[in-house]
Amino acid sequence: MAVVEDDDRLRASFITRLERAQGVRCVAAFANAEQALAQMPESAPAVVLMDINLPGKSGIDCVRELKGRLPATQFLMLTVYEDVDLIFRSLQAGATGYLLKRSVPEDLLNAIRDLHAGGAPMTSLIARKVVESFSQPAKPRTDEAASLSPREREIVEALAEGSQYKEIADRLGIGISTVRTHLQRIYEKLRVNNRTEAVVKYLGRG
Repeated sequence: MAVVEDDDRLRASFITRLERAQGVRCVAAFANAEQALAQMPESAPAVVLMDINLPGKSGIDCVRELKGRLPATQFLMLTVYEDVDLIFRSLQAGATGYLLKRSVPEDLLNAIRDLHAGGAPMTSLIARKVVESFSQPAKPRTDEAASLSPREREIVEALAEGSQYKEIADRLGIGISTVRTHLQRIYEKLRVNNRTEAVVKYLGRG
């Protein structure tokens, strides 16, 4: 785990919560994006708690740059903002989850565990805003999205519903390895790097 948060007291609070949790270890903490970009690749944490409103370079820009260097790392945005545009910009940059800072400690730890299980955690309020946004008229799907096969579209739509790989495999009667193979082809066709970006682009929000 790593934390990127400019508020000293809040950063210390996050570190304390993580260190007290079973099976979680905080390997690094940074006060700004510039520090994170310079030092985080050395520790290569599995999960990063990232503040959006950082001094200097924003948390969204920081995620975008780090994701290219740490493709296996999962980024969980922590913010006071409920703005839909910020949510989508974060997801498009490579974040996998989005929580409000006022979330209770247990929700934060559950979100971290959810990330490890392949989920994309969001608070119920944020998830509702995303759903409401999708209910609005969407832009026409991109040529890349139109190139997906019927089976690939089934898989992306299942991801949009929040299904895990095993659930998708069971639903479609295929193996998990086959799901992963389809996902790689989906990522290539949509020109994205992860499941969240794939869903956003497929639904016409990219």
